[in-house]
Amino acid sequence: MEKVIIFGNSLFAELYYDCLTNDSPYEVAAFTVDREYITADSLFGLPVIPFADIESVFPPSRYKMIVSVSFQKVNRVREAKYFQAKAKGYELINYVNSKASTWSGLAIGDNCSIGPNCIVEAFARIGNNVTVTNSVMIGHHVALNDHAFVAPGAVILGGVTVGSHSLIGANATIKEGVTIAPDCIIGTGVSITRNTVERGVYFNRPPELYPKRSDELREWLTWPVDPDKPRWGSGPRTKKQQVWVPDNNELFNAISLPQGD
Repeated sequence: MEKVIIFGNSLFAELYYDCLTNDSPYEVAAFTVDREYITADSLFGLPVIPFADIESVFPPSRYKMIVSVSFQKVNRVREAKYFQAKAKGYELINYVNSKASTWSGLAIGDNCSIGPNCIVEAFARIGNNVTVTNSVMIGHHVALNDHAFVAPGAVILGGVTVGSHSLIGANATIKEGVTIAPDCIIGTGVSITRNTVERGVYFNRPPELYPKRSDELREWLTWPVDPDKPRWGSGPRTKKQQVWVPDNNELFNAISLPQGD
């Protein structure tokens, strides 16, 4: 079994440790981070080595590495460590979760990860140092360029190009054929239907707080029950029961009534 070192000691690195230990052909041998970020000498019973010293303790002739850093500074931190690890002579591995669905002949660089329940369709291309988290849909002929990060649940439709260092937020949707320029941040739940500008930041407005409390809406959201009308569930219904899930016509009538009725 080949041995690998994880760069990182954050929660993100812990996730990588679990994936590599339980769902890969690799054995994790150690963790490494910059000296000033070491908070403990070990993690999961494995040594945490200063990055400046790592090659003297775990030489690249015998060990491989994966850089498990998320999207800090628009992926620039992960990019820097990627190149530093390569300069030390380490081969950087990929991790593709066994529950991900990928097309044969996937073009992928190094230091990439693809999480569980992802779908990567035919002719997609993934560059170097790209992180694709869980439950992401990557359509056909998509190009994810170097150092990009895709958060859970994002949908990237066919023919999309994602520029280098860009961050695609959770549950974002990118329309087919769109180009995401380099260094963009696409926020959570955002739908992109046109090409973006370089270093653009796209986000949805935060949800509006309704002026009434939930308990003040309780009466408005209920309606009388006909005990003779069958509903879901078992057993007879009584007039004391106040709420059930209505059909569409009943729901329309209920929410259309004036508040005084």
